[in-house]
Formats: sequence, structure tokens, C-alpha cells
Amino acid sequence: MPSAHSPATTPNTLLGIALMIAAMIVLPFLDVVAKFLGQQNVPIIEIVWARLFFGMVMTAPMVWKFEGARNLLPQRPVIHTIRAIFLVAATGLFFWALKFQGIAETLAIFFVQPLIITMLSPLVLGEKVGLRRWLAVAVGFMGTLIIIRPGFQSLNPGAFMALGAGASLALYMLLTRRIAGSASAMTTTFRTSLAGAVLTSIAVVFVWQAPTPQQWGLFLLLAFIATAGHYLIVRAYDYAEASLLAPLGYTEMIMAVAVGWYFFGDFPDTWTFVGVGILIACAIYISYRERVQRVPPLETPPTMIG
Repeated sequence: MPSAHSPATTPNTLLGIALMIAAMIVLPFLDVVAKFLGQQNVPIIEIVWARLFFGMVMTAPMVWKFEGARNLLPQRPVIHTIRAIFLVAATGLFFWALKFQGIAETLAIFFVQPLIITMLSPLVLGEKVGLRRWLAVAVGFMGTLIIIRPGFQSLNPGAFMALGAGASLALYMLLTRRIAGSASAMTTTFRTSLAGAVLTSIAVVFVWQAPTPQQWGLFLLLAFIATAGHYLIVRAYDYAEASLLAPLGYTEMIMAVAVGWYFFGDFPDTWTFVGVGILIACAIYISYRERVQRVPPLETPPTMIG
């Protein structure tokens, strides 16, 4: 299914899969940079501001090239502002969680997002959710409890932040589904980043901490990784079906484990892998049932791409 941001392309499933996997290899480095900045006590809202502001600046030329200058102008500002609020909340909570736990653990809990989308879709979108998908949601939340294990270990505030990030991104994705087809994925992302950049530019004034030259470089790297990862995903959807590509978003977990271990010495325990396996299986099953029920797919994987 071609994306609206470019002319129709010849379907090429293998190329689409390769582009999606490349994106999943790239995106965990976003979390590495954010965690480094958090360890340097850079305010979380300042990190989120950098990710959205510079991401907007880097995305603008692509929108101009593929869509035309008129698409740089804000349209439907109310819904894009609401989406931006949820995106800022999701990004901020995710980056905050990284201060308390490893990248893989945070991403594992964050994978609860597709389950929340399924739970809320009847209320937000008026979609009918059958018994099988409700059972998958229930089993999926059991997987989340296995990862967190309340009562069996000291509760980590990062776990609750990761849950909040997943819930916030679920609401962001539901609103994305509501406006699906009104603009290309790239244009929609730019407009939301624009709204988010404005909101965080106002908020960051109150906590601004002058970055060092190294931190400015990390800010730019943060935005570059996010922009590159998202562009790879958008291009992947030019060549392959959303129902095929969406489950590949979970391959990000493999790279998240690798970079968390390499840069910070973090490695999830066995029960975390068990919980992740349950979550991913349930999410893929829900995706399959949505395909059977002909529910419009979300052209974004469960990852912090903005």
C-alpha cells in the first residue's frame, strides 16, 4: 500500500521488510542518547524539546520535497495539538523511565501500548472488539505483570513511567487512526512535531539548563536518529502491506537488549523475556484478528518514533 508522501511504488515485500528491520536497528540508539543525557541530569522536558524541535527542523525539508511547501502550514491544529500533548507525555515518560531502569525493560513494559489501543478503540473509534481480542488483552496484561512482578521485587518507579508512556502513545495512535488518510504519514508527523515543538518550547523556558557543546551534539543526534528511523518506516510502507510490517516493530527489542548491554551493562532477566514473549504474542494475535475483522491498520509500529 503506497504511502501518500510519494508517488505509487512497485510492491517489493523484501525491500519493505528490510527497511522496517533497518528502522528497528536504528531506533534503540535514540534511547541510548536519551539515557546518556538523563545521566547528565539534563531536564527531561529539555530532552523532549530537542527531540521534537530538531526533529521538526529535519523533517521539514522532506515534507517540502515530497509534499510541497503548502503542507508545512498547520492544518487541523486542534487535533494535532492534542496528539502532540500525548506524544510529549509518552516521550517524556519513556525518557524519564530510562533514568530508573534499562532500555530493554522500559521498552518491554512500553509494549503494553497495542493492548491499550484495543481496550480503548470501542470508546474512541467506535470499533467492535470481539471476545478473542479481549482475551488476548487480558493475557497480555498478565505478561506485563510478569515483567513488573509487583510484590516479588521492589517496585521501580520506571515501570510505572513506562506504563504511562505506553498509555499516552496508545491515545496518540488512536487519534492518528481517526485522522488517517487526511495527509501522508510524513506530513502528519511534521505537523504533530511542530505542535509538540511549540508546546515544549514554552515549557522548557522554566527549567532551561544551558547545554554543553557535547550535549548540543547529542540533541542533534537524538533528532537525527528519530527522523532517520521514522523515514525508514514510512518508506517501508511504500513497498509492503501494513499488516505484514507492523509485527516487525517488535524486533526492536533485540537491538534494545544489545545496546542496553553494550552501553550500560543492563541485561533483562529470564522473567522479563517471558513477559515480553507473552506481550508480543498477544499483540501479534490482536493484529491478526484486526486484519480478519478488516480494522484499518495503524501505519506505525509500537515504538517511540513520534
